[in-house]
Parts: sequence; C-alpha cells; structure tokens
Amino acid sequence: TKVIDHIPADVAVCLHSENGISGVGPSLDYSIADRNLIDAGGAYVSTVPGTAFFDSAVSFALVRRGRLDLTILGAFQVAMNGDLANWMIPGLFTPGVGGGMELAQKACRVVILTTHQDKKGRSKIVEKCQFPLTAKACVNRIFTDMAVLDITLDGLVLREIAVGLSIDEVVMATAAPLQIPDTSLPTF
Repeated sequence: TKVIDHIPADVAVCLHSENGISGVGPSLDYSIADRNLIDAGGAYVSTVPGTAFFDSAVSFALVRRGRLDLTILGAFQVAMNGDLANWMIPGLFTPGVGGGMELAQKACRVVILTTHQDKKGRSKIVEKCQFPLTAKACVNRIFTDMAVLDITLDGLVLREIAVGLSIDEVVMATAAPLQIPDTSLPTF
C-alpha cells in the first residue's frame, strides 16, 4: 500500500490494485482524499494520468494471465527455496487468503517486504515454512530491515545489509543457510 510513496517522481511505474485500479498514485490523507477512491488495503489513494478502473473480474484476469511484472507482498515466513507463507498463523483468526495466493503464483517476479524477525525475535527467513503456504517456490527477492536476499537455485544469497549491522549479525538472525559473496556488500 505504501510502496508508491517511496518511488521517486522521475521513475515511471504503473501500479495495479487488485480492487480494480491500474495507475494507483500516492496515498492521501483522509482530509483531502476522494473517499470513494481506495486501494485493495482500504487506504485512500490518488491516481496518475492514464489510470484505468475496472471490476474485480478484469483485475484478477490480469493477475491470472500473468500480466503483472512484479508483485510486492508481506510475509510471515519465507523458505530458502522461495516458498511463501503470508496468509495464516495457525491458532489465530484469519479473514481469508485474499488475492495474495494468486499474486504469488502468477506474477513474473515476487518480492517480499518484511521484518527479518517476528515480534518474538524468531527469524521469518527459514529453511522450511512451518505455517500454511501461500505458494511454493515463488519468491525471487526479500527485503527486510536487516538485509536484502535473493533466492536462487543454489539457495539464499545475501546481497545487501543494513548500515550498522555485520554479516555475522544477519547470519545469526536468519534461520536458513546464507551464501555470502566474496565481494564487499553494499549497505542501505
């Protein structure tokens, strides 16, 4: 929902919201928003020139046909092979899987934005997901508050680390083996 607010103005992207908007613009405060214009998460949004509106059948047809270049999702767990669990924690109330399952299976690339660890300090990056899966082997890249990781055929590869953290700290906070490149890692 907040991704558009972090994209530089000179970068052209077309953001799709699964409730039927192609051309989502930055989010807006309630006081200035068109209260009839919300994204799939219920946040007030603006639109960009060329925006198209359509019903949810068309919206999900775009998803199911693989017409989205990239999807950005959250996660409860991501396995080292790219399995994703992001819709249910056993024992807790769940409103339903929503559109995440189709997005994870059908988008050309799946990027995860999440904290590296849960509220209890357990890694969300794991060897094998313990929660019910959203989709198998779908994740390409993971952005956390500690690191950027790529999922490859050879496993998890550490690409970047947060300023102030050491590689050892990231390794210790990750419940799956990490491949560390021989070159120095960029920071963010």
